[in-house]
Amino acid sequence: MAHLLQGKVALVTGGSRGLGAATARALADAGADVAITYVGSADKAAEVVDELVGRGVRAVALQNDQADTSLAPQLINDVVTQLGGLDILINNAAISIEQGRTVDDPDADVAALDRMHATNYTGVIAIIRAAAKVLRDNGRIVTIGSGIATRVGVPGLADYAATKAGLVGYTRGVAHDLAPRGITVNMVQAGLMLTGMEPPNPEVLQGMVSNLAIKRVSEPAETAAAIAFLASPAASYITGAVLDSSGGYTA
Repeated sequence: MAHLLQGKVALVTGGSRGLGAATARALADAGADVAITYVGSADKAAEVVDELVGRGVRAVALQNDQADTSLAPQLINDVVTQLGGLDILINNAAISIEQGRTVDDPDADVAALDRMHATNYTGVIAIIRAAAKVLRDNGRIVTIGSGIATRVGVPGLADYAATKAGLVGYTRGVAHDLAPRGITVNMVQAGLMLTGMEPPNPEVLQGMVSNLAIKRVSEPAETAAAIAFLASPAASYITGAVLDSSGGYTA
């Protein structure tokens, strides 16, 4: 994908580590200038920015708490101001908490679950709404989901699954809304990987791996490659699609 994204500006939310950082690298390798967001890991975000600049592109890190939907317009404005526009939006930032707790668990932290819904669902919607106003024609939106949205498989994942499943419908709707401008809108359902998010407890993780066709945890770069493809000109006729990169979890 050398230079396929030359002259493009991309925003990768949650780009300071894991899949977000891997995606930022893949887009930079294709020539895009990249903005990443972070919440509290400023040092890690700065390291990613230095790495991207070393690849020959412009890069910035912007602090943003995605759970606060009122911050979305300013985030998009900062990207446009600092990098000169916006062509590609990668909605990667998400949190995963309380996995393994069933909905009838009296000790579940409901406030934490509500924050997860705000971060993973309404926060993503707010950023898409703000970005849609400034995305240049023929732009790209790729939202990162999870195979759990399609096939939960084990107890204790209801709230996390709901945040990702809701984005499937939103992605398909926005694909129709923005198609007249040549903007494609797709989703990549990621599988098990080491990203820095809270992992499932060992028993849940073992059960999930046993249900995969490819029985291993993936590397972030593997899914980042799929994201970069959907962000490229090669994917100009793909929109409203949900691409699984989950090792066969949903097969």
